[in-house]
Amino acid sequence: MSSRGSSGAPSARPVLILIKRMLPLVLVGLCAALPAVGQQSANEQAVWKLETAYWNYVKAVDLDGYRSLWHRDFVGWPSSSAQPARKDHITDWITASTDKGIRLQWYSIQPAASQATENIVITHYWVTSFWADKAGHGDPPETNRITHTWIKTGDGWQILGGMSNPPIHGN
Repeated sequence: MSSRGSSGAPSARPVLILIKRMLPLVLVGLCAALPAVGQQSANEQAVWKLETAYWNYVKAVDLDGYRSLWHRDFVGWPSSSAQPARKDHITDWITASTDKGIRLQWYSIQPAASQATENIVITHYWVTSFWADKAGHGDPPETNRITHTWIKTGDGWQILGGMSNPPIHGN
């Protein structure tokens, strides 16, 4: 049996059959590719907003606002430190830059993953940032990986632990 119509042109029927068979696979692939953002709990969504607030505080050099995000019992390992640090040293990396006349000019957060369990949310993300002086001169933008563990207390969500890596070069 030929797949050509009465005019001798190829029939569209085999193509339609192929589309019908492939459509479910394409839809599954598209659904799997949807960002995890659509699947986040309300707690995760609240914490991702605070991750943005974190970087806005850094950009504005609002050290009090920045400190308010950190739990009193925080311990973490920032890439700027040779050893873990506590809350009393959490702004050291910001002031080390601003003391040299360098400020955060812009940043971009790319979420990698998050997980909520009861009153804890863990976030993993990449942040690309550009720091420069008043004339706009600075090193090329750098990308870091960051992990934060947030805890919900009577004061709201605060960072209880975290870690960042040195800048990723060549990626």
